[in-house]
Amino acid sequence: MANRALRSPAVVAALTAPVLLLGTATAVAAPGSSPWRQLTIETVSNPRPELVSGGQVLVRVVPAEQRVTVSANGHDVTPAFHAQPDGSLLGLVTGLREGVNDLSARTNGRGPDRWAHLRVTNHPITGPVFSGSQQLPFYCETPAFGLPAAAQPYCGAPTQVSYQYRTTAGAFAPLADPAARPADLATATVDGHAVPYVVRVERGTIDRAVYEMAALYDGAHSPVAPDRSWNGKLVYTFGGGCNAGYHQGSSTGGVVNDLFLARGYAVASSTLNVLDNNCSPIISAEAAMMVKEHFAETYGPVAHTIGWGGSGGAIQQYDIAENYPGIVDGIIPGVSFPDPLSTGGPVSDCRLLERYFAGPGASFTAAQKQAVAGFASYDTCVSWDKTFASRATATGSCNAAIPVSARWDPVTNPRGVKCNSNEQLVNQLGRDPETGFVRSPLDTTGVQYGLNALKAGTITAAQFADLNAAIGGLDYTGTPVPQRIAADPKALDTVYADDLVNSASQGLRETPIIDQRTDLDFAGFGNDIHTTEWSYVMRQRLLRANGTAGNQVIIENQPTAAEAGAASVYELDAMDRWLTAIDADRSHRSRRLKVLANRPSDLGDGCYLSATSRITEKLTYPASGQCGAQYPVATNTRMVAGEGMALDVLKCRLKPLDFRDYPVTFTAADRQRLRSVFPDGVCDYRRPGIGQRPPIGTWLSYGDERTGTTPPTPPR
Repeated sequence: MANRALRSPAVVAALTAPVLLLGTATAVAAPGSSPWRQLTIETVSNPRPELVSGGQVLVRVVPAEQRVTVSANGHDVTPAFHAQPDGSLLGLVTGLREGVNDLSARTNGRGPDRWAHLRVTNHPITGPVFSGSQQLPFYCETPAFGLPAAAQPYCGAPTQVSYQYRTTAGAFAPLADPAARPADLATATVDGHAVPYVVRVERGTIDRAVYEMAALYDGAHSPVAPDRSWNGKLVYTFGGGCNAGYHQGSSTGGVVNDLFLARGYAVASSTLNVLDNNCSPIISAEAAMMVKEHFAETYGPVAHTIGWGGSGGAIQQYDIAENYPGIVDGIIPGVSFPDPLSTGGPVSDCRLLERYFAGPGASFTAAQKQAVAGFASYDTCVSWDKTFASRATATGSCNAAIPVSARWDPVTNPRGVKCNSNEQLVNQLGRDPETGFVRSPLDTTGVQYGLNALKAGTITAAQFADLNAAIGGLDYTGTPVPQRIAADPKALDTVYADDLVNSASQGLRETPIIDQRTDLDFAGFGNDIHTTEWSYVMRQRLLRANGTAGNQVIIENQPTAAEAGAASVYELDAMDRWLTAIDADRSHRSRRLKVLANRPSDLGDGCYLSATSRITEKLTYPASGQCGAQYPVATNTRMVAGEGMALDVLKCRLKPLDFRDYPVTFTAADRQRLRSVFPDGVCDYRRPGIGQRPPIGTWLSYGDERTGTTPPTPPR
């Protein structure tokens, strides 16, 4: 499908000679500002001026001398600007028109640096900005947040502000008057100072999603004079799952969270940052960018933003940091996966294995099933089938907000809503004109299920032949069929070019990562889908792409409240110290080198032996050391089939079927069955996958079809 890379300006504030009508008012910089500094003007609430939304933008002017005049589209906006401690001027420019706007600053001095000009492109607050054509229909769920009922297609509702306070008993309670000080009001500690634990919560709609923001409140806040109880930093939360969309969502990543608020962080999220409401990291990136922009226009500049969330929330962090760098500065993904498409292979495999073991493979023992699946417990495969395999079907996972009458039916409603998780990637992958479904990159051609189990002697040659002959595949509706699955070639081209299979070669190489791995493989959690090998999958991709994974730390803990709580506190503090050190690094080193150089000395791979005992040691795959003994790491269906640790081959290249490659002897009948299953050969994982190539770049745009301000380029 069409897309293009948004070209970032060579300098944020382009110094040109604009022909503009300027106002006459002046703003005065703080005393002591240097008369020799170059005059610049830059957007702060969204550092990418071509992607501003909502009709306003927070702007910083760094003056060359004390008296400055600022203009927007020929209108004087200087009174909106206020001097800051660093000598700059900060102002909220409102009333931007949709499309291109011209901002300028002028001083009264002489010389080429007395003018600065910046072109800003404003997009509607309802979106899109870069994600392309929006889903229709789109069912609204604003009442779930106490907002008035809204109407399609934009589901807009008025902004509401409420207040809560933290009680001395450790709970949040509503507070009608934020100036009140209840007898059981707790205190928070911000930068070493105690402040009343009163929280301002804002809810509204942005990019068709419901957003939430929460921050401590001291009685006043402004983007040019921030709330004194805010530490200047933002935690952006992301929720889990993965589903087709077509509805607004009734939950965000959560913002009223004591872990963050008690330390002075502000917290923000939206319903389109929950992957179960929207299985597109691109749409999630757009929503996060727009919400973060609104946050800065409400509270002021953000020192740095920390991503937080598990499962699908981890996918969004990894993928947004990779493809839309700068939205989050450091990430703390929990029980992580690298991206939706890499995960899809084992998910569909488990559906096929469950069907096979219930039928022709019923004689397989529990140990043999586990060996074929690769997980620490075969129950993980059972759980994948029960909880997520339906996401590959036409209507098996439709959210209750989508009326049954609106859902797809091949006879009665062929144009109805399809609840296949790939629906959210239609702007990237396109539709198959024959089926009307989004083109699929899912492929099992040549995959030798149970290969390593055969080599280990856990299953017999006859079982291996029967498994591969009878496992079958899924058609475009997710229905099991006898044939293997074949990927759409156009889909394969796009997923690699657009980095939908996360290559870890772009933004991630300069992003601090603390991979929070709560171990759910063992200890009675063997039926959980969040298995540990996925943390090492991303590590392998980082190593292969960049030669180092020094910017990724993996910390393992047991799934107890005490250990998870201790890990969260430590990881949040460590990430803040890491980012603060990077921010303070004024050297000429690249961002990537600053990330590696400024990792805190106490922060490294390791694990919790108890809630009060954390050790630091290099984590490896296969697992070793003290952590390896307590937190062993298993595999999954594709690794058992011979794929390497990076797990980024969606469709393998083939090599001839050669029975000399196996440590067993097949009967003539089994040989014939395998030849029938693999007429063109078996997977050769020594070579790159079909379509695999370096990505074309970051900040790809799929268009703003409402205003045309970021139109896509012609199809490739």
